[in-house]
Amino acid sequence: MDHLKTQGISMPKLGLGTFRMQGDACRAAVESALALGYRHIDTAEMYANEEPIGSAIASSRVPRGELHVTTKVWHENLAPDAIRRAFDASLQKLRLDHVDLYLVHWPSGAANWGAVFETLMKLKEEGRTRAIGVANFTTALLKVAVEEIKAPIACNQVEYHAMLDQSKLLAYLRAKSIPLVAYCPLAQGRFATDPVLAEIGARHDATAAQVALKWLLDQDGVAAIPKASRRESQQANLDALKITLDDADRKKIAGLAKDKRCVNPGFAPAWD
Repeated sequence: MDHLKTQGISMPKLGLGTFRMQGDACRAAVESALALGYRHIDTAEMYANEEPIGSAIASSRVPRGELHVTTKVWHENLAPDAIRRAFDASLQKLRLDHVDLYLVHWPSGAANWGAVFETLMKLKEEGRTRAIGVANFTTALLKVAVEEIKAPIACNQVEYHAMLDQSKLLAYLRAKSIPLVAYCPLAQGRFATDPVLAEIGARHDATAAQVALKWLLDQDGVAAIPKASRRESQQANLDALKITLDDADRKKIAGLAKDKRCVNPGFAPAWD
């Protein structure tokens, strides 16, 4: 599987998203994914599933050095002491001595970004997270982190898929050599009924969702973390890697409407 190199870490381009997975079902899903060959697992304190994910990782016996684990601090915990408490709790639940990537999950208008990133950088210096990054950051907020604070941002995790335009954000990220990690890469099932994607899929003996996922993963500096709780769906996402899209396919996908947003960034209080 292809990897992205960023801020000293190597991140598999295809990972497993775990939002809304809970308890035994979450543990079973992560165990299944690891058995199939996934090595990139994405979680967050807000998901309330770090404990079952930790259990799944422990039982998998996959060498720690082969795994990439991302977790995130919620916007309510962005004071320095609160970040440390949240981080310690996440690490304990995951049963790990370090994570590979620790992200600010949502921006907060009340945050002191200098203090936030100073705290995250200390966690990195201590070897407790191998890299730090952000999620749901606008270009304006990225400029604060990258240009003013000079934080070593390893990624920006945002909603991105074949029906949502992120060209302006991508242009900035690429100029700064920062990967984009796409959540909701399958637009929460919306692709299944799209005739353009279905037509492309039929030519490649693939589903519309597989076509859309491969379109994302073919892009420079883009990773994707589709949520998939069923083994069949996890395997289908892995099989998407085998598709070879041509210029005609990409032109058709480029022609799709790019205004379908699944997650409203405004739900986070004090969104900037």
